[in-house]
Amino acid sequence: MSIEVAARTRLGAFTLDAAFLSEGGLTALFGPSGSGKTSLINVIAGLLKPAWGRVVVEGRVLLDTEARIDVASHKRRIGYVFQESRLFPHLSVRQNMLYGRWFAPRFDRTGSFDEVVDLLGLEPLLARGTAKLSGGEQQRVAIGRALLASPRLLLMDEPLASLDAARKDEVLPYLELLRDRAGVPILYVSHALAEVARLATRIVVMEEGRVVAEGRAAEILGRVDLMPLARGPEAGAIIDGVVEVHDEVFGLTTLASRAGRLRVPRIGLAPGATVRVRIQARDVMLALAQPKALSALNVLAGKVIEIGAGDGPMVEIAIDCGGARLVARLTRYSAAKLKLQPGAQVFAVIKSVTLDARAIGTAPEQATRSAGPASDF
Repeated sequence: MSIEVAARTRLGAFTLDAAFLSEGGLTALFGPSGSGKTSLINVIAGLLKPAWGRVVVEGRVLLDTEARIDVASHKRRIGYVFQESRLFPHLSVRQNMLYGRWFAPRFDRTGSFDEVVDLLGLEPLLARGTAKLSGGEQQRVAIGRALLASPRLLLMDEPLASLDAARKDEVLPYLELLRDRAGVPILYVSHALAEVARLATRIVVMEEGRVVAEGRAAEILGRVDLMPLARGPEAGAIIDGVVEVHDEVFGLTTLASRAGRLRVPRIGLAPGATVRVRIQARDVMLALAQPKALSALNVLAGKVIEIGAGDGPMVEIAIDCGGARLVARLTRYSAAKLKLQPGAQVFAVIKSVTLDARAIGTAPEQATRSAGPASDF
C-alpha cells in the first residue's frame, strides 16, 4: 500500500515544493494553516495540476508530468472526505451511501454495504434524512459513502474541523476503527495536534509549502526541534501500550508499555487491548532522584536525549524511557537548576488525572506489536 507523492508549483505568491512516501496506515499531513497541506492532497486527487509532479498509489502512476501521465480525477479511485459532509439533502442516509457504490467498478468492489454500515455504526441512521443528523453523524455517513466507492486511497481534509468537542469525541473512535480495519491507506490533513497524536501511524510535517520532517508518529511527536509541534499548548509525546489490569476499587487501569507501567483513570477496554496514550509536555515533571511519598502515581526512569534550542522562558526536554520517548516542558530556570544535559539520568513524573479519556485511544495495530511488557520499575 505504498504512496509516493511529489509536487512543485506556484499558487500566486505561495510555492508548493513537497514530497513524501507512505507505506499505508494513516499518514497525517500536519502543519499550520496555509502550509500547503490541502494543496498537496488536491494534487493527489487530481483537483490541482502542478507544474511538476509525480503521484504513485499502490504501484499505479496517477501523475507523472515528465512522462505526460495525468489520470483524470474520477478515474483515480480516490475517496475524498471534506471538512463539511457534502451529503445530498434530498436523499436518505442509505441512498447517500449507495451513491458512492456507483463509482466502484463491479469487478473491483471491496467491502460490502453491511460491512461499512457496521464499521461506522450507521444501522440506526439508514432511514433518516440527512437534515436530522448531528454533525458527527453526517461525517460518518460521508466516510461511508467514500468507502463504498472502493477507493485505493482515502483523503480526509480536516474532517473534524467543523465539529465541537463532543462531536469530535463521537467520531474519533470510528476513525480509529477505519484506520485499523478498512484496509485502505489514509492521508489525513489536520492542524489539530490532539487528532494527529491519537490517529496517525506516520506524520508528515509541513511548513510554508515544504515537508520539514516525516516519520513514525512517536518519533516525530517526540522531537523537540520541530517548532510547529514543540511550541503548541498540546505539544507532547505518545506511548503505545497494552491494558494490563483494572483496579475496580479505586477506578484505575494499569497499562504496560516500553516506558514502564502507567496508571490512568479506568478505561473501558478489556485486558490485552492495545492503547495509545498522549502525554502532554506541560504535564511531565522531572526529578534527579526517585521521588518518595508522592501523590502522582506514574514515575518513569529515563535519560535525557535532547534539549530544545531557543532563548524563551521555556525549554523542551526529550527523555528516553526504555525506548519510548517523552517530552517535558520546563522553565529554563528549572533546567539550569537541575543541570540537565544529554545523558543525564532522570525520573519523569506524570499525574494520572492528566491522562483522561481524551488522552487515550486505541493504538494502530502495527504500532503495538513491539510495545512489549512493562518494566518492573
